[in-house]
Amino acid sequence: MREPASPPPLDRELHHPTRLALAAYLSACGEAEFAVLRDYCQISDSTLSKTLSALEKTGHVSVRKGYLGKRPRTWASLTLTGRRSLARHLAALEEIAAAARRAAGACTEGPPDTA
Repeated sequence: MREPASPPPLDRELHHPTRLALAAYLSACGEAEFAVLRDYCQISDSTLSKTLSALEKTGHVSVRKGYLGKRPRTWASLTLTGRRSLARHLAALEEIAAAARRAAGACTEGPPDTA
C-alpha cells in the first residue's frame, strides 16, 4: 500500500476567508478603494484596516494613501508576491478538492470481484 501524498501547502496569510476574499477581489483589479473593499468583504473599517496591515507586512498587498478632493482615501493593490501566493494557494485548494474527489470515487467503487 502506498503512502498518501501530503496535501499541497496553503498560504498561511491567505488561509483566512476574509484575507482570501480580499486577495481574490484585488487580483481582478489594479487597485481598489478602502470603502469598496470593506463593502465587498462585508466587514468593519477596523477589521479591514487590520487585515490590510497584516497583508501589507507580509508583502501580499500594497497600500496607498492620498486625497480625493479634500477627503483622505486609502487604496490597496495586490503585489506580485501576493498574486503568486494567491495562485499557489488556489492551486493547492484545487489539488485538495481533486484528491478528495478521487478518494470518494475509490470508496464508492467497492472491492474488486473475486470470481
